[in-house]
Amino acid sequence: MTEIANIFCVGRNYAQHAKELNNTVPAAPMFFSKPTHAAAEARGQTIGLPGNQGDVHYEGEWVAHIGRAFSPGLAADELIDGMALGIDFTLRDVQSELKEKQQPWLRAKGFLNSAVLTPFIPFPGVKACLKTDFSLWMNGREVQRGNIGQMIFDLQTLIDFCGNHYGLGAGDIIFTGTPAGVGKVADGSSFSLRWGRESLGECTIALKRS
Repeated sequence: MTEIANIFCVGRNYAQHAKELNNTVPAAPMFFSKPTHAAAEARGQTIGLPGNQGDVHYEGEWVAHIGRAFSPGLAADELIDGMALGIDFTLRDVQSELKEKQQPWLRAKGFLNSAVLTPFIPFPGVKACLKTDFSLWMNGREVQRGNIGQMIFDLQTLIDFCGNHYGLGAGDIIFTGTPAGVGKVADGSSFSLRWGRESLGECTIALKRS
C-alpha cells in the first residue's frame, strides 16, 4: 500500500447524503480524522470489521493523495499526485450515541480497517475527474454513485481549509465525502469500487463477533 501520513475525512459534503441522515448542511468543511491503523487496501481479500457494536454502514468516497507540502496559493492540481476510491466504514449506532453525548466520533470512525482504499492511480487533474463518476457496488449491485462536481465544498476549498487549519503534507490523504445511498453492511458482503466502468479494488467483509 502507498505510504500514508495522515488520513483526513470530510463529513456531509454531498447535500443528498446529509439529507438522508437528517443532518444539516455545514456552512464550512467539516473535517475529522482516522488513525493510519484504520487503512486497509482493497485487493480482493476478506477484511474484518466489528460485528458486535451495532450497525456498520458503508460510505463510498473519492480520495485524494497529497504529493507535496501545502502552501497558500497552490492549486489542487499542483498538490494532488494520486487518487483512489475508498470506503469510510462507520459504526452508525455508536456514532449516534456519541452525537447525543456531544463526544468525538473516533470510536465510530477510527476503528481498525475502517478506511478501505483501492490502490492509488495517477491523478489526471480536476477537470478530467469531473468527467467520470465513481460508484460503489455491493453484492453485484450499485448502491452509490457520485461525481466530485457534486461536492458542496470542491477540492480546492477542502485543500485550502485543511492546509490552513491542520496542515497538509506529502503522504496525507483526504476522503472527500460520500454521496447518497449509504447503508448497512451484512456479514459476507462483497464490495467493488469503480471509476467509470473500471473496478479499482474489491473486498469482502467479515463481521467479527468477538
